Amino acid sequence: MIEIARNRRRPLPAVLPPISAGRVEIEGRAKQIIETGRNRLVFGGVMFALAFLTICLRLVDLSVFEAAPHARQLARPLATERAAERADIVDRNGVVLATNLGVQSLYANPREVLDVDSAAKRLVAVLPELNENEVKARLKLDKAFVWLRRKLTPRQQAAVIRQGIPGLYFRREETRVYPHGRLAAHVVGLAGDDNVGLTGIERSFDEVLRESDEPLRLSLDVRVQQVVHESLSRAAKTFRATGGAAMVMAVDSGEIVAMVSLPDFDPNVFENVDPEAQFNRGTLGVYEMGSTFKLFTAAMALESGKATLRSSYDARRPIKVARFLISDYHAKNRVLTVPEILVYSSNIGAVRMALDVGTEGQRAFLEQLGMLQRSSLELPEIGDPLIPTPWREISTMTIAFGHGLSVSPVQLVSGISALVNGGIFYPATLLKRPSGTVPGRRVLSPTVSDQMRWLMRQVVVHGTGRKANSEMYPVGGKSGTAEKAGRGGYRKKSLLSSFVGAFPIDDPQYVVLVMLDDPQPTKETYGYATGGWVAAPTVKEIVERSGPLLGLPPVHVIDQDRDGRIVEASAQFGTFVKR
Repeated sequence: MIEIARNRRRPLPAVLPPISAGRVEIEGRAKQIIETGRNRLVFGGVMFALAFLTICLRLVDLSVFEAAPHARQLARPLATERAAERADIVDRNGVVLATNLGVQSLYANPREVLDVDSAAKRLVAVLPELNENEVKARLKLDKAFVWLRRKLTPRQQAAVIRQGIPGLYFRREETRVYPHGRLAAHVVGLAGDDNVGLTGIERSFDEVLRESDEPLRLSLDVRVQQVVHESLSRAAKTFRATGGAAMVMAVDSGEIVAMVSLPDFDPNVFENVDPEAQFNRGTLGVYEMGSTFKLFTAAMALESGKATLRSSYDARRPIKVARFLISDYHAKNRVLTVPEILVYSSNIGAVRMALDVGTEGQRAFLEQLGMLQRSSLELPEIGDPLIPTPWREISTMTIAFGHGLSVSPVQLVSGISALVNGGIFYPATLLKRPSGTVPGRRVLSPTVSDQMRWLMRQVVVHGTGRKANSEMYPVGGKSGTAEKAGRGGYRKKSLLSSFVGAFPIDDPQYVVLVMLDDPQPTKETYGYATGGWVAAPTVKEIVERSGPLLGLPPVHVIDQDRDGRIVEASAQFGTFVKR
């Protein structure tokens, strides 16, 4: 057997050798390695410190020194920018018609754009309304600020941000918003990109809207405005009219409750709008209003004392003046009374009444009714009447039946209001007037005003205005059909057809006008496109739909004859109520 010896650890000595309390010296290679490591750490720390300091200095340079000119440029008003916030515009009941909305606008610092061609191409891809060449030209300018696109939608802003193009920035602006769109576009108007009023009330009251904190309250009633807009649009489409105008006026204040002009536009998307759509036919357009003027002729004759309701005029033969012949559309070829002249719309009878009063009397009367000077309505788009110069006897004759003098529809409505409200002329207004503060002047006696209401009612019950007759409210009015002037004279097949009415005619509160430009006849109108056929039914629709909204209950009608005898009747068959 072989015995394996096991190694055994030797025991430690009982007493260890003493350790020196002095400094341990590292010599040789170890010392060299430690020194090298220390030097490298110091060098690395210094380099990191220098790099950090460089970054900090660059950030300060970018944010303070280089940005200062750009920041100062943004701080001061630009030549093309007015960022002032505008006061709201509201209707008579406080419904908002125009207000402000915060939006983001896109601008660039061309000096920071790295690749102009790429930036322009990518930008146009998300904003296709921009022109790529124009964008390139702007991005190449040696400027620190250029506009690229004003008033972006949130979706458009997000699309631009996703492109990550250096040198593009956003700036918050106030934009004008019109919640009802085209509904009252011609009245409210619009403000441009620089928040400065361009048309309508926005322009007329630009300074007021920029300095006031209170809303500007108009006389419009959005509910009635909607009714008028729908009714006029339907009529224009049915009769293929090139345009039209309609309005509702309060007779005892001159406040315009509704005003519509067609064609119209949406002020929220005003770019590339047809100039024809911007034209306000109710105030800027002036027209020969046709037979509606016979109401003024009759009132003038009655007020002057030259005629009474029992007076009669010879309408057996046309009137020849030089090479012109004045005749009746539906001639009766007999002597007509004053009521019959209006009921049958006799041009001959109207001419003879006007000649009785005379040229000077006619001119003075129409001037009192505001027909010879532009309306004082609070809009910049106001047309001047076209007055014959000189005002000869032939002018007196043609003006008697609505030719030879052109006025705006708002002037006509103001004049008719004075005929039916007891004889007081109130200037038209688009502002809501406090009760009891309305200025007015007397132009007609209360007696003649009552007579005019009776005559207007006869026209609706027995004459050319039958299609305006309503079972809910008694309407009085007059139709008008004027041939439009053209090269070489009047065009018989190009008409301006209208109807003006007051309701309820027993105690008039409102006057309604509907006018259609160049309407075309239909099978239902038997080939006619006159005011009694195309405009009168629209007035009836407006009256019946807006009356309840205006707080007018359907009335019980009383008939009164020319001698003042009163006979009670039903709403369906009655013709008049004494005021």
